[in-house]
Amino acid sequence: MSGKGTAADDPLQTAVWRLRSRACWADAAALIEPATAAAALQRTELLVERCLYTETGWEEAEDALRTAEALAHTDEERGAAACERGYLAYSATLHGVRDRADEARAALGRAAALIPPGSPRRALLDFRRGLIAENLARSPQAARAAYRRAHAGALAQPDRLLLSFTWRHLAGLALRDGELAEARHGFAESLRIREELGYLVGTAPALVSLADTESEPEASRLREEARRLFRLLGGVPTWLARHLTPLPPATETATA
Repeated sequence: MSGKGTAADDPLQTAVWRLRSRACWADAAALIEPATAAAALQRTELLVERCLYTETGWEEAEDALRTAEALAHTDEERGAAACERGYLAYSATLHGVRDRADEARAALGRAAALIPPGSPRRALLDFRRGLIAENLARSPQAARAAYRRAHAGALAQPDRLLLSFTWRHLAGLALRDGELAEARHGFAESLRIREELGYLVGTAPALVSLADTESEPEASRLREEARRLFRLLGGVPTWLARHLTPLPPATETATA
């Protein structure tokens, strides 16, 4: 999920980013030869992210993860692989593929023991622990604390893509608490960053979230733009479908 979102000096990373941001995770992963721990981990990150967004590719992600685990030799490499295992288990649980909540918690706990506090990877780990607290443990207070740690870490690095996620999830908690202005600000920041980075696959969800804080006609305009991007990317992310009001049949036919 995370990443600086910039790879201007590396043609390979530029190509990987462009494919990833357009929901072409398998194509992006195919560009990476998992010959080193870092490469194997990046390939795993792409395939795990595909699982979360498309609800497909679980076995490929597991295979890539096992390779990353086998190539990890330092504590930080092992911690990074554990962080991906926790995220994959979280995604499977969230989508109802299989209940792997205990595995997710254990893997992220192992990652926390292996990744040193000053590591750039710590912010991503904090964010993922926030996801588990919010969506599996149903503990918004613990989630908010984890997201705030992740937000501070993303600002310090800086990791703008991760920052777009922390803004979004902190805003979601604010909206749940009825803090409309705070939620609108956070969602708007998340959308701005994603648009600036060209992170298309994350732009439609950001538009829908911001729409939830706006009045008409702005809310409808944002949802229509989200619907357009959702179709452009072939119905990804899959879970966004239930948040988009279907168009009238005549319009559906005209735009098919």
